[in-house]
Amino acid sequence: MHVSLDGFVATPNGEMDWVTMNDDEVGKYLIADLLTNADTMLLGRVLYQGFESYWPATAKNPSTPKNLVDFANWVDNSPKIVFSTTLKKVEWKNSELIQIKSDEDISEEVKKLKQKPGKDMVIFGGARMAATLVVLGLIDEYRLKLEQVILGSGKPLFKEINERVKLKLVKSKDFDSGVVGLYYESLKKHN
Repeated sequence: MHVSLDGFVATPNGEMDWVTMNDDEVGKYLIADLLTNADTMLLGRVLYQGFESYWPATAKNPSTPKNLVDFANWVDNSPKIVFSTTLKKVEWKNSELIQIKSDEDISEEVKKLKQKPGKDMVIFGGARMAATLVVLGLIDEYRLKLEQVILGSGKPLFKEINERVKLKLVKSKDFDSGVVGLYYESLKKHN
């Protein structure tokens, strides 16, 4: 997840024009690691719809860089668990809709998913969905791309957090673009 120095993941209107997109080193480093360790995505409605309209076409575009094609194919082919209060169906391949009415529904479903065999699950963004999983204590590891910008306002990553979440830095890497990749492990173990 891209995050500004002051903790925002998007501007107040949802723009992400401040995100570093021209640093291939960041993508090569972070994507290769992700493709090795995760096999399932957790998405909210908004991000799901954005991914559905972008990634399948990106995978087939001949001008897409190879490392991004690999990632696009992974996104297209991986299981996608979509949490929504409003969607009635999902049509993108390997997608499963979980209709929710409350945060408790999310908690129950994620705990069930964690019991299934497989690799790690990843949530790519959606500040609201990410914050809900943090509040519910369901995130085991945080992977952040700290951008060299202060936005001043916007959509905060940790908006609903009312208590301390103790973390341990397990890996970090700074890139020529100024982005810093940060991997934190939650010190509270979850089911």
